[in-house]
Amino acid sequence: MKVLRWIVGLVFIGIFFGLNFYYYHGPFIAKLINILLFSAIFVLYRVVIGPSAADRIVAVDILGVLSIGLLSLFGLFFNQGFFMDVGLIWALMSFVASIAFAKILEGRSIDD
Repeated sequence: MKVLRWIVGLVFIGIFFGLNFYYYHGPFIAKLINILLFSAIFVLYRVVIGPSAADRIVAVDILGVLSIGLLSLFGLFFNQGFFMDVGLIWALMSFVASIAFAKILEGRSIDD
């Protein structure tokens, strides 16, 4: 069953990359945005189906990193600087949230 899931996942990834790079004739930044959005789908799957709380927290942290990357690519694509500002604020909030989640998983309270 596990091997079948890996094979199906690799087939979906192969189809996506084939469609994204060979059939879609848009700007390269738009292709990168598509890759990050496709990656976010897999990370959201791990957030929902994650086997443990630690896996879910790591997936939320990775989702934050993907969001920061998306915001920076949107800033380059639309030539707007406020996307970079929002990405910087998101990075700081994601860092604080990761520290808080780590303390909660460790069993300590936030104000320790």
